[in-house]
Amino acid sequence: MSQLEKKAGLLRRTSSSKKPLKEKVVLMYDEIFAKEDPAKNNPRFWDELFLMKVNLEYLESKLESVDGEEVQRIQDNINSLFHHCVQALGEEHQIKVVNALQTLCALFRGVHQKNKSTSGFDIINMLMGFDKAEQRMKDLMERLDSLLCGDGSESLKSLCLKLLLCLVTVTDNISQNTILEYVMINSIFEAILQILSDVSSRGQHGYDAVVLLALLVNYRKYESVNPYIVKLSIVDDEPTLDVSISLLTVQYKDKEEEHQGGFFSTLTSMVGSMFIADADEKLSVQTNEAILLALYEAVHLNRNFITVLAQSHPEMDIPTTPTTPTPTTPTTPLGTTPPSLDMMNNPELPLDPNLQTSNLLITFLKYASIDQYADAFLHDDNMNFRVNLHRMVSFWLLEDTLHRKKAVDKNIPSRPLVCAVLDLMVEFIVTHMMKDFPMDLYLRCVQIIHKLLCYQKKCRIRLHYTWRELWSALINLLKFLLSNETTLLAKHNIFHLALLVVNLFNMFITYGDTFLPTSNSYDELYYEIVRMHQVFDNLYCMVLRVSTNTGQWKEAASKVTHALINVRAIVNHFNPKIESYAAVNHISQLSEEQVRSISLNVRKNVSLNTLSQDILLKEFSTIS
Repeated sequence: MSQLEKKAGLLRRTSSSKKPLKEKVVLMYDEIFAKEDPAKNNPRFWDELFLMKVNLEYLESKLESVDGEEVQRIQDNINSLFHHCVQALGEEHQIKVVNALQTLCALFRGVHQKNKSTSGFDIINMLMGFDKAEQRMKDLMERLDSLLCGDGSESLKSLCLKLLLCLVTVTDNISQNTILEYVMINSIFEAILQILSDVSSRGQHGYDAVVLLALLVNYRKYESVNPYIVKLSIVDDEPTLDVSISLLTVQYKDKEEEHQGGFFSTLTSMVGSMFIADADEKLSVQTNEAILLALYEAVHLNRNFITVLAQSHPEMDIPTTPTTPTPTTPTTPLGTTPPSLDMMNNPELPLDPNLQTSNLLITFLKYASIDQYADAFLHDDNMNFRVNLHRMVSFWLLEDTLHRKKAVDKNIPSRPLVCAVLDLMVEFIVTHMMKDFPMDLYLRCVQIIHKLLCYQKKCRIRLHYTWRELWSALINLLKFLLSNETTLLAKHNIFHLALLVVNLFNMFITYGDTFLPTSNSYDELYYEIVRMHQVFDNLYCMVLRVSTNTGQWKEAASKVTHALINVRAIVNHFNPKIESYAAVNHISQLSEEQVRSISLNVRKNVSLNTLSQDILLKEFSTIS
């Protein structure tokens, strides 16, 4: 049977002299699109209709095919169809309810598809009659609310959510969907909240519920009072606030596992990543914009989000005695198993190095940065966690990161959560250097690092962190900006980002004694600066060239020139020392240990034109 015949509801081919037969439901649709009342000659017409399997394609195509005059002629029948669909939602017979939900989907889609340029009021009039619209939509929303909150089947609840998503998304611009005014008046927020609060229903309908809520929150959010915004802002239920993050976590994990393969997939990934990504290339793991929108709204609108985020109870994965491996179903992901009752009754958590702990904040740190109010919690030495971040492979960088492994490190130590935030920032820096450069995100990333350093300096927190990875990532970022100067300058002010990066080094140089863990950390800092001095030399030459010529970036480049004074002072003082030491000892190339030993004297004698804290903070005054 051809697609055309299927769409028209044809049952089978007959001889060429006879017309093909049609499904009974199609014949009944044809009666609705006739001028006469279909129930005039058949009082049981509507009862019979909802016992028939819906032909969505045929019904939608009929709605799309009617012209202006036909709309006026069949409007009463369309209104009657809508009314009887709503009535059928209250039937005990589930087949009728299912068919009514599907028919409503076809009505919403078909009418809007045909009348894209028509005003919202005309669409409402065509669907349900403008004089009866308020009552019809009230009845519809009440019945949907009852179905979502009732004890009906999960598939029925899923269909209800699908219908609501269909209603919300029939227009390209959600704020132009006039029917949603009735959804604002007859709120189903509590029904959505109930789904998200229940573990079982959240697992089955959480995604649709979160996306629906995110869309409803955005309906004319800046033009009028949106009740969904008001109600979302006062939610204080932890499982509800957790659901969007959890959904994002699961989806990312599934996508990552899908992309993990054997030798050929690894080789393909390596070869494909050895060059700068073109503008039209996409990252191998795609984010879900709908879930990110929901997450943004939760963070932005809900006043309790940060509190719940920072104070959620930890979940623990208790190690068990190893047994002989046998084929089983997949176990619970690491760090998500609730603790046993004995563990909960124990006032002190065990310090078993094999114990994996997790909570809502750890989940959140895998995908986003953190608000400043959680700084104290992030740096608390008594709150240590083992956080396994999802890592991607980047081969454009220098030898420092050329052999980065995608596999999660199984031996990550328990550390304050700020270490995970810094790891996340480093991961972003080294994996997003591409021609389609995400400048705004890089600015945010560097600003987050700066805010954390300011807090550590203010509170004199000496964080035991592998700072060298951060320094190396920042230097490679500068190298990328230099290598792609012409391309990036056509779209971005790269001097602003370069200034922020250089001032991070100025923070370490000028105030590192207040937050770096040991004096050896200073030696490592100086070693990295001198080892990669060519990058800073090239940056200085570039900004000097731009700042001495008239042009758009003259002032921005001159700021970088001034900011490089400290770094250049170290390089200019250090390099002669290295060359002199090598010449005296007849060494062609010094080892890292030899270079670092020289830095002890350099740090005592080098004269730095240190920048004041006020100047450094001023450069980051736009942080939000």
